[in-house]
Formats: sequence, structure tokens, C-alpha cells
Amino acid sequence: MGSRKPNTTEAMRQVIAEIRTRIPFDLPQARLCMGNCQGCSMKLLQFLDGELEAWERRLDGGERPGFEELSDLVRTARKVHRVLERNGLTGDQAPPPAGRS
Repeated sequence: MGSRKPNTTEAMRQVIAEIRTRIPFDLPQARLCMGNCQGCSMKLLQFLDGELEAWERRLDGGERPGFEELSDLVRTARKVHRVLERNGLTGDQAPPPAGRS
């Protein structure tokens, strides 16, 4: 028998974990705010971190996300990653987070 696909709760937890791995949330503020920016990296990281924390609380509370919510979070993370990449903050230039469903 083949491997089973994760339900949307498991998929959301996997997406959150992948985003936390690939997005550099731990950059010092001095590095975030140097040079010309193509968008405020610090504000984008704070926003994305807040979104992830909110979803973690919702999942812990028993909420089951739909595929649209999964897609929205992945899309947001990709947009933030692109801005960080343009601002030279992604380090290894890893590809943006990919959704799993």
C-alpha cells in the first residue's frame, strides 16, 4: 500500500516547519536595515512570523485549515522570500517554500 497523504492539519504544520527553516527569521536588525531595500524586510518578517504563530495557535486549538488557507500561506511566504532575496538576505539563495497537499 502507498504512503498516505497528510490531512490539511498535518500539511499546514509541515508547511510552517518548512517556512521556518527556509526564511531567515533570526537575522539581526542591523543586517535587515542596511542598503537599499525593495520592501521592508523587518516588517515582512514580523508579519510572516505573526501569521505562522497565529496558525500554530489555531492548529493547537483544533482548527482544520482548508486548501485555500494552505495556498495563501505558501503564497505569502514565497512573496516574502522574493523580497528578502532581492534585498540580499537569503544567504544560500534557497528556493522559496513549496506547498504540499
